[in-house]
Amino acid sequence: MVGTFPLLSVQPTRGLVDEKIQVVVRNLPPALSVTLHSLHHSEDKDLWEAFGHYTSDGQGTVTVAKDASLGGTYEGAEPMGLLWSMQPVPGSRTGLRLRKMDVLSPMVVHISVYSGHMTEGFSKQSPLATVVTERWYMAPDVCRIDIREHGVRGTLFLPPGPGPFPGVLDMWGGGGGLVEYRSCLLASHGFVSMALEYLPHDKNRTSDIESKTYFEKAFRIVQEHPLVIKDRVALFGLSLGASVALNLAAYSKDISPKCCVCISGSHVIPVNKAIGEVFRKMNKDGYKTRFDEEGRVVWRDIILPIPTDLGEKVDMGRIKCPLMLVVGEDDQNWATVESAKDMTQMMRAAGNEHLLTILQYPDAGHLIEPPYTPHFRASNFIMQQTRQKVIMLWGGYTKPHADAQEDCWEKILSFLRQHLYPSPDSVPKAKL
Repeated sequence: MVGTFPLLSVQPTRGLVDEKIQVVVRNLPPALSVTLHSLHHSEDKDLWEAFGHYTSDGQGTVTVAKDASLGGTYEGAEPMGLLWSMQPVPGSRTGLRLRKMDVLSPMVVHISVYSGHMTEGFSKQSPLATVVTERWYMAPDVCRIDIREHGVRGTLFLPPGPGPFPGVLDMWGGGGGLVEYRSCLLASHGFVSMALEYLPHDKNRTSDIESKTYFEKAFRIVQEHPLVIKDRVALFGLSLGASVALNLAAYSKDISPKCCVCISGSHVIPVNKAIGEVFRKMNKDGYKTRFDEEGRVVWRDIILPIPTDLGEKVDMGRIKCPLMLVVGEDDQNWATVESAKDMTQMMRAAGNEHLLTILQYPDAGHLIEPPYTPHFRASNFIMQQTRQKVIMLWGGYTKPHADAQEDCWEKILSFLRQHLYPSPDSVPKAKL
């Protein structure tokens, strides 16, 4: 390395979280062993890292998009491996999950190149070069608005520009609270999106949300915004949020979603009942909970076998809008594979199967997030009713789960554009 000055390039250095980066190291000696390393200091004050081992080519160059990593947290030619394979640094707290709760600031990731093939001790070595990158959920000029009206709490995100835009009501799962990052990213792609809080951590507010009308009011808040095309509003849910979306699409007399996206969800839910009833049913069936060899909670058996009683599952024959289901075949948290099979059979029998699109991914787990989000096979989870902390087994394996997240996000965006935008020419292009 004497007399050489390695040049590390990361493009773009500032981009949306679903935007690919190009990482290239130049001006190395030929056939030099190097390690590319990424480091992120999370909002929870934990350090996350990923790294890959490379050998420079005859020109002294490493191009991450085409050169194979020979080892590390990922292997092979993986353009985004430095992001999706991130894991807590050795010695970190257990059960961590990386989530961006403050969308007004970026995820800052330091990408460095080190001499030799390293697996640990990065903080004790000086890198040959480092580039600081920013990963954003919020594109420039996306507007964030706190919603506190008609008893509804959420956050509305407006895309830049004069509009009008289609709308999305975005609902997360049983972990509760207000989770904004997916809605923010949807707004960065041209959708007015509202992240809805419907399982507040404040128990004094749960009575506000005990009926279907809460979700209908939230839908109308999106629908009636002056920038929204009123007949082009979708429901988007993950886990319990997907079950809520299916229940609304099938039974609501007051709202008519243009389409629905349901990730890792099931139609097995007490029909037309309050959210509290859902948890009471789960508690009743809690004896079906399993624990793996490490004591992690496995919930998937709670709704098995899939019931035949239409009082215990959504009548899928009532669905009148296009529906996309996203399923991870190694989902250990919920019986989503069995649910998707039963939903398909119900819709086929009812004559509305033409409305159904299923994306099913081998070896993907429950937490199917926006692309390049690190995979967590298990993580800490607070039980909604008891506030007890457990380690929940979500399932999935890192590489296939990362592939599923990347593939389905592009297909979800295409599905939303197809059914919500009046014409292909009116879809805005999202770039930071």
